[in-house]
Amino acid sequence: MPEEFVEYVRGRAPRLRQRAYLMCRDRAFAHDLTQDTLAKLYVSWERAREADNLDAYVSRIMLRTFLDHKRSRAAREVAVAEIFPHGEHRDPSPETRLALMAALRRLPTRDRAIVVLRYWEDHSVESVAAMLNVSTSMVKTRSMRALARLRQLLAAEATALAA
Repeated sequence: MPEEFVEYVRGRAPRLRQRAYLMCRDRAFAHDLTQDTLAKLYVSWERAREADNLDAYVSRIMLRTFLDHKRSRAAREVAVAEIFPHGEHRDPSPETRLALMAALRRLPTRDRAIVVLRYWEDHSVESVAAMLNVSTSMVKTRSMRALARLRQLLAAEATALAA
């Protein structure tokens, strides 16, 4: 196994697992998605390591693997009670975090991926468009609509809690 690959995986695996979990909301599937991504990366390592931005290359692999799985309908979503720990982005309010995760889960798959990549991982519109192989205008439109939907869901949750 190439040493460069091993070093890359050691440095990036936790972040990849975090991204996978945020996309699929299932620990077991997030682990599988991360492993599938790394396996595909290993197979194409000689070409991948020459990429201008290796992280974007790996993100694209993960995103395509995730979307292929969701399209296959072999996937069954399983709700979990726990939140996967996410390091430096801790929200001081667990209730707010749980409400946000529940609202995020209710977004369509592609919209959820766009929101995670744009606002959780802070990718540019252009890089998200490249990862998803869509136009920048589609990323802008879908992220705007997804954020509006998240606001609706969170407002409904706040209203229900206040009642």
